[in-house]
Amino acid sequence: MNRTYAHRSLPLAGIVAALIATPAVAEDNPVAQDTVPRDVIVTAPVARSETDVLQGTSVLSGEKLDRELRPTIGETLARLPGVSATSFGPSASRPILRGFQGDRIRVLTDGVGSVDVSNTSVDHAVVIDPLLAERVEVLRGPAALLYGSSAAGGVVNVIDSRIPRSVPSNGYRLNATAGFGSAATERSVGAAGDVAVTRNLVLHADGSYLKADDLRIGGYVLSRSARAAALAAARAAPDDEIDFAASARLKGRLPNTAAKTWTAGLGAALITDTGSLGVSYSHYDSLYGVPIRYATEPGQEQEAPRLSVVQNRFDLRGEVQTGGGFLDRIRARAAYANYRHFELEPSGEIGTRFYNKGLEGRLEFVQANRGGWSGASGAQYFNRQFNVVGEEAFLPRNNTEQVGLFTLQQYENGAFKAEGGVRYEHTNLAALNPADDLRYFNGKRRFDTFSGSLGASYGIADGVRIGLNASRTERAPSAEELFANGAHAGTQAYELGNPDFRTEKSWGLEATLHAHSDGFSLDASAYYNWFDDYIYENQTAQSVCAAAAAPSGREVEFPCFQYQQAKARYYGFEIDVSKRLARIGGHAINADILADYVRASVVDLSPVPRIPPLRVLGGVEAQGDRTSARVELEHVFRQTRIAAFETETAPYTMVNASFSFRPFAGNEKTSIMIAANNIFDVNARRAASVLKDFAPLAGRDIRVTLRMGL
Repeated sequence: MNRTYAHRSLPLAGIVAALIATPAVAEDNPVAQDTVPRDVIVTAPVARSETDVLQGTSVLSGEKLDRELRPTIGETLARLPGVSATSFGPSASRPILRGFQGDRIRVLTDGVGSVDVSNTSVDHAVVIDPLLAERVEVLRGPAALLYGSSAAGGVVNVIDSRIPRSVPSNGYRLNATAGFGSAATERSVGAAGDVAVTRNLVLHADGSYLKADDLRIGGYVLSRSARAAALAAARAAPDDEIDFAASARLKGRLPNTAAKTWTAGLGAALITDTGSLGVSYSHYDSLYGVPIRYATEPGQEQEAPRLSVVQNRFDLRGEVQTGGGFLDRIRARAAYANYRHFELEPSGEIGTRFYNKGLEGRLEFVQANRGGWSGASGAQYFNRQFNVVGEEAFLPRNNTEQVGLFTLQQYENGAFKAEGGVRYEHTNLAALNPADDLRYFNGKRRFDTFSGSLGASYGIADGVRIGLNASRTERAPSAEELFANGAHAGTQAYELGNPDFRTEKSWGLEATLHAHSDGFSLDASAYYNWFDDYIYENQTAQSVCAAAAAPSGREVEFPCFQYQQAKARYYGFEIDVSKRLARIGGHAINADILADYVRASVVDLSPVPRIPPLRVLGGVEAQGDRTSARVELEHVFRQTRIAAFETETAPYTMVNASFSFRPFAGNEKTSIMIAANNIFDVNARRAASVLKDFAPLAGRDIRVTLRMGL
């Protein structure tokens, strides 16, 4: 960690003078610490210790981030408590929090959205590069609603350094990561650097590159049930143009999963001891293959599509301290991005084009702590212009606009802490070419939603705190849930929305327990959510989709899936325990175990589809100043609570091990990590994946990560 030093006051009014000041040196360097303490949650509007947040939280940084680093943010976070991933191949995997995915999860870059279309379909990648992440925070529970009604399931916030937060104490700062993964012959490198060109002006540049071949797996490509269906099709239709028997024999490699991604970014920030103002530009470019959904009966199609993704993005972040009084500081955050991706046919021709322009901004007023009372209030604006063009345009051109007002208030008095939050959100949704489908009427819907939460915690002993939270949530339907009407090859479904949907409403309760002492840590939470007008996708009769497709002359070649509303119930728990067992030489020997479980049902109908089953993960780790070693075992139980159109998911057990070494004493930023994942080459499939029967997880994967910092 770079050092910090005392400094003289320099108000924001002095920015012009700061621009022409002499280059920063350590002894005179105004401002801010270079890093955020690892136990502080900065995603919350009022940054607090992880143990003080009333809801379940997780932070991934430092050595643990190096160990879990994967090409996608979903796989990077998949071993955290309460987190799974959509696992649509190695390049498109979005986080799942407490069984919630899609539009009930917000994935943020430094507090604002990723501005992509990953919530639209599981085959669309999240446009965030984990290689450039400094830390990742996962916030579950009611406080996540401060980031939008679509964050009912939780928030993932990826924090990078693209807009500098501090002036480097040595005048410069450089961090680089290089990695290799054997399962896909994955080669990656990423670097980010800052330089102080004046006392207060810091420039930033970063970039990354990743190339991977088809993923190696631990067994057959098709699951047991899919292989049986393919072999039956081979016997029934031996002259079919598709070789079903050959598909059933595929093993060892997952075809059409190679990928190449590169990013580049520039940023600049003016930083004083009373505030900062920064901007950045970034470019993201990726070409990746989607695992093939192999035909298992005559008449089905099987394609090998690839996606070409490009995003150009501009970001702004500002903060100013008010100098006391009621307000402590004012924060502003905004981002605009122009996104497109092309879905390519095997011939290289463009089949379908996706275009998305998005703007999101937040303004927060953070209160000073007065007599134990603190809080933050603000406004948020979001606009998305989305269009799909081509043979698989399952959505009309549409526009979503949201304006939100929120407040979070906290009170602390000794062992007692209380927190309450309220959010109002106005949403306008419009299908801009409703004449293409008579169901859209005038093509416009408006929603006003109100959400709130109230919680309290009490310290029953030194380092031990219990808490209880209650929340009331309202969520406006998304454009996809309202306006979808077309074939979607990514999910092999004809998707049908309902423009008459009502607001989705839910109540939630969550109980938490935090216990921390020297050598021991326990974090546990249990939750229960009950929904009215819960929106979910269910397979229905082909005639329903045929009737909806008839006015526009569309054909219904895929199974018909219709968005519907009903009552639903979610409940589950997360527990994460660690204990120091001994000290041997300069190493602490620690044991840890986590478990998570969620049960979700559409009332009186069926289980909610694609819900992760019970999981237990335990490890033993030796931690020293220069070296660390870890062995862990993860067991995921069989998932038998499935919807009518799903198949059961077999259990699996993975064994992983890692060793890290910091070669330079006193330099925690330079390390070498060697990790062996899925050591016994298990053929594993995630219950939450749409492609679980056609795309298993990676087989044995030896990963080497080198991280350097100056």
